[in-house]
Amino acid sequence: MAQGPDRRYMTGAQAEAAGVDVGLRNYMLRVYNYMCLGVAFTGAISMVVATSPALLQAIQGGLIWVLFIGILGLGFFAPRLMMSKSVGVAQGVFWLYAGMWGALLGPIFAMYAAQGDAMMIARAFFYTAAAFAGVSLYGYTTKRDLGPIGAFLMMAVIGLLVAMLVNMFFIQSTGFELIVSIGVVLVFSAMTAYETQMIKNMYSQGDMGEVQSKKAIFGAFMLYGSFVTLFIWILNILGIMRE
Repeated sequence: MAQGPDRRYMTGAQAEAAGVDVGLRNYMLRVYNYMCLGVAFTGAISMVVATSPALLQAIQGGLIWVLFIGILGLGFFAPRLMMSKSVGVAQGVFWLYAGMWGALLGPIFAMYAAQGDAMMIARAFFYTAAAFAGVSLYGYTTKRDLGPIGAFLMMAVIGLLVAMLVNMFFIQSTGFELIVSIGVVLVFSAMTAYETQMIKNMYSQGDMGEVQSKKAIFGAFMLYGSFVTLFIWILNILGIMRE
């Protein structure tokens, strides 16, 4: 069984660095484990909704706007709730967020299945997982400070949102939608790298049980949101290219 370096033969600084390395690795593993469980939970809820005519009818009949507003609201308030309340509250918010996304994605999955394109969902997930892994690894390992690009990315997200609304209500162009979709994928790929570095920098060796748990859940929440956004727009790109 592999073991860490023997601290008996280390200087004080070396022992501290080794402790930070092991602690940071365990902390990031918790972040990714939470995120992966959230993605799996979202997929399960989506499949339940996609195969239930009653649930599909309820969501498409008006509940979709409740889910949409709920996701936006949680996206805004969740960070404060997760870091200021208990671990139980942080977990509850995370699973509620993942569940609402699953319900919102259910009708999309049902549409692709009805068109005989169920495999496109699997392809989009594979592409998303590969892209996410690459950019998140970059964010974790790079020595470059990605902090300065945070403000630019937020402005880019706002610009893309405006472009989506303009295309939806005025232009209604498939070509413009493809350009916007590619822009979203590029921006949220960069966002994933930025968030990974930020989550890594949040780690402190002095953090104890509850504090570190809340940080891990919060980090998973951030990365989960970027993963789902990448998946939706990669799926949209594949759908446009098919047409």
